[in-house]
Amino acid sequence: MPRPEGPMINERCLKFSEMRVVGEDGSQLGVFPTREALRMAKEAALDLVLIAATAAPPVGRIIDYGKYKYELEKQKKSNKKKVLEVKSIKFRPGTSEHDLGHSIKHAMKFLADGHKVKVICQFRAREIVHPGIGRDKLNYFASKLEETGVVEKPAHMEGRLMSMMLAPIPQKNTKQKGVEDAKDEDTQDSSEKI
Repeated sequence: MPRPEGPMINERCLKFSEMRVVGEDGSQLGVFPTREALRMAKEAALDLVLIAATAAPPVGRIIDYGKYKYELEKQKKSNKKKVLEVKSIKFRPGTSEHDLGHSIKHAMKFLADGHKVKVICQFRAREIVHPGIGRDKLNYFASKLEETGVVEKPAHMEGRLMSMMLAPIPQKNTKQKGVEDAKDEDTQDSSEKI
């Protein structure tokens, strides 16, 4: 029979003759025989969970194990780094300006949401002999997005693809600007009084 994962809970704690018991609120209840500690947990409709097996005597806590496990999972998820997504937009050198406009709108939305945008111009067949057309399209793309994004990596060739990376412009703190504006008004007022 495989051994269950996780800490010892309820009847599995009976392996120990006595244990130090910690209450649900974190208060020290004292050292009790394990059967007594298990009875106390069941009366409170909670679980007896072994926390420190190597301590002398072992430490058990009376908690709602399901809720405890949920809180641990929630904490693990919040501790993970927020991964910055890179959205990509692909077009060809022959793409019309109208169709390029739609791609620009999508890129604006991605940048406004805080994502990086990789813009790719894909060359096919004989188009590869005119890389200047693709570079012009990428530069046009970047010029239309100057207000919402900044070119992080300029256009460069990678085989049959020419790509460029755009990053969102960091938002400035509006509160500090408001404070500075108020200070400027105060200094103007005081100079007028003199």
